[in-house]
Amino acid sequence: MKWDIEFLDEAKKERDALDGSVRIQVYATIHKVSKNPVAKSEGGYGTPLGHKRGLNLTGLFKIKLLKLGIRIVYMLVKEGNKMKIVVIAARADDEVYEIASRRIK
Repeated sequence: MKWDIEFLDEAKKERDALDGSVRIQVYATIHKVSKNPVAKSEGGYGTPLGHKRGLNLTGLFKIKLLKLGIRIVYMLVKEGNKMKIVVIAARADDEVYEIASRRIK
């Protein structure tokens, strides 16, 4: 079952700021993951974040595009099957997770 994809306003801006070819790869990855965004332990594509670097990121998942150096952080809203994109960034882990923590509060 495919989940509906939504972007936080800030994540939309980050998406729109990406170079065209990078944006295409990011879209393709998000759409692939949206087919089964739950945790890998449940048979999906998601990597749960939990507690990272002193931040409570429980309920958030990450996707890493290693070749591009981009991280995508998302959350699942099970009512309505929505995959909400929180952050799309080519930043170090610490910064991406701090941004995600601020945005979900």
